[in-house]
Amino acid sequence: MRAHPAVHTRDLTKHYGRLVALDGLDLTVAAGEVVGLLGPNGAGKSTTIRLLLGLARPTRGLARIFEVDAADVRAAHRLLAYVPADVALWPQLTGAEILDLLAATGPGVDAGYRDELVERFALDPSRPAGAYSTGNRQKVALVAAFATRAPLLVLDEPTSGLDPLMELQFRRAVGEARDNGQSVLLCSHQLAEVEAVCDRVAILRAGRLVDIAPVPQLRRLHRNKVTVRFTGSAPDLAGVPGVEAVEERDGLLRFTLAGPPAAALRALSGAEISTLTVREPSLEEIFLDYYGEQA
Repeated sequence: MRAHPAVHTRDLTKHYGRLVALDGLDLTVAAGEVVGLLGPNGAGKSTTIRLLLGLARPTRGLARIFEVDAADVRAAHRLLAYVPADVALWPQLTGAEILDLLAATGPGVDAGYRDELVERFALDPSRPAGAYSTGNRQKVALVAAFATRAPLLVLDEPTSGLDPLMELQFRRAVGEARDNGQSVLLCSHQLAEVEAVCDRVAILRAGRLVDIAPVPQLRRLHRNKVTVRFTGSAPDLAGVPGVEAVEERDGLLRFTLAGPPAAALRALSGAEISTLTVREPSLEEIFLDYYGEQA
């Protein structure tokens, strides 16, 4: 079974009336690989997840989980564990009861590892789920998924309710899943999270796959927004490495900066600078800047 790709889609397409939610997706996740599915809102990430889980039927194309057609929900779900973006639990059951229920109905569980994860994620399993915060509900789902023996983990915005310390535990658990030979498909808005845990990233924009690349190539997406207020002559940034999209007006200079800042700082040093601010753009801005024309 492991000889088959964990995920394989070909021309996977989904229309909702006139809306094209996903358009001809060709995506493969190898056994033992961690792949990030990245993109702004409305890119088609959630539609992809729904089609892989058999929660929606494709307009055309195919989706397979290992050798199983994703439309065969019963067979496909024996091979995967899923963590949704918004976790809903049975409010009257305790965390421990929910973990036991999920273990009994899923593809199996490593009970010792599950107990270790409960400790690492600082989860109190004795409390009823109705008393859990959003973050604690997320922890229950993550512990259940990572402790499973399922060869594929499908994680949709899995750290949305976690604090930074718990995000580190999440990253550690993803690495352990990879070391165990499990495959992970991670749907995320967070560029740093994808860079930390993924082998490759598939980038969606407006329902189409616009790029798929190893994670080190993500460095080209990093562009800081720099705003400079000056008096006197404007700094000359022509030809400065990494400087793009320069706008100058009424003593205010704006530009984007990719890569090391040394050359840009040298170019600015000869000007009379009164203020300088550097802001990391949101992922949405990065995609609009970098992929807008391609999409």
